[in-house]
This record gives sequence, structure tokens and C-alpha cells, in this order.
Amino acid sequence: MEQQSKALARITSVETAAERTAGTTGGGEDLAVLAPAAAAALNLLADAVRRGGADHDDIVQALKAARVHEAFAAVFDAASERVMDAADDPYDFDVRLHADNLAGAAGDVRRAFEWL
Repeated sequence: MEQQSKALARITSVETAAERTAGTTGGGEDLAVLAPAAAAALNLLADAVRRGGADHDDIVQALKAARVHEAFAAVFDAASERVMDAADDPYDFDVRLHADNLAGAAGDVRRAFEWL
């Protein structure tokens, strides 16, 4: 009888077409390359979960062990910090609201994993 691996996936890196052809990017181009790469990695993970034989607890534990939630929340934290760093007036209500919403999204991601 053929045995199926219980491992979801082991992704050590994701290289986009832009990186293969242009090498490393700098400045504002980083997000244009890295955001699609991050989405591709998460889609690969979702596909591995769909096709794998792991149960709910195995999936949750693998995601927690990899600290996927912390990595995703760190993106929102960094965006919140960037909004405040770029602000001309740190007391501007609209800027502060935008930064607070991003920081709140980071907290929501972390709290979602506490409930799993």
C-alpha cells in the first residue's frame, strides 16, 4: 500500500519572474515583487492543505509553529509605522486613523490565531 506523506509543504524560498530576470530590486519596486511572492507562497500553502491528508489540529499547529500569523501581522505593523514615519504632522487625525487601522489589523491577525 502506498503511504502518503503527512507533511503539508516545506517552502524554503519563492522566486518571482521579476527576480529571475532583473535580479534584486530596490526602493518602491520591492513591494511590487515581494507582495505577489508572498501571496504565491500562501496560495501554495493553501493548495498543500487542500491536497494533504492533515487534520485541523495538524494544520493549525504547523501554521503556529511557522509563525505565519506573526509574519502576516508584521506586514501590517510595518505599514502602520511607515504611515506615521511619512506623516508631515504626526497629530493629523486622518493619518493617525490610517496608521491605527493598520495596527489594529495586525492585532486582529494575532487574535485570530489565539482562537485556533
